[in-house]
Amino acid sequence: MIATAALVVVAGVASAQTLRAEIPFAFHVGDRLMAPGTYRVELSRMSGSPLIRLLNVHSGGSAALLPQAQVDPQKAWKTEGNPKLAFACIGGSCSLAEAWDGSGSYAYKFYRPKLAATKPRI
Repeated sequence: MIATAALVVVAGVASAQTLRAEIPFAFHVGDRLMAPGTYRVELSRMSGSPLIRLLNVHSGGSAALLPQAQVDPQKAWKTEGNPKLAFACIGGSCSLAEAWDGSGSYAYKFYRPKLAATKPRI
């Protein structure tokens, strides 16, 4: 299953960027299950390490995570130039797999359960 949508820039400062994403399905962030909905996505640095925080604007549910690795953004992402979240899905279960801010030279890759194998994009 593949779905694509861009994150929308809400506000930005030198050390942090806040984006908004409509995620129409439940998904895992690490071992935590997040509900579908509108999310505020904050990309920042904490002691030099990247930190991504997701906040469901309606329920208040949130998760913060450190990337497992930095990877090259997909060529189509770079061409389009819009921030992206990528989800790995299998059997109706999706996990956050990657995030890209729309301008950086690398995307962030996240830990996900072994079951997630393909990457729909939101």
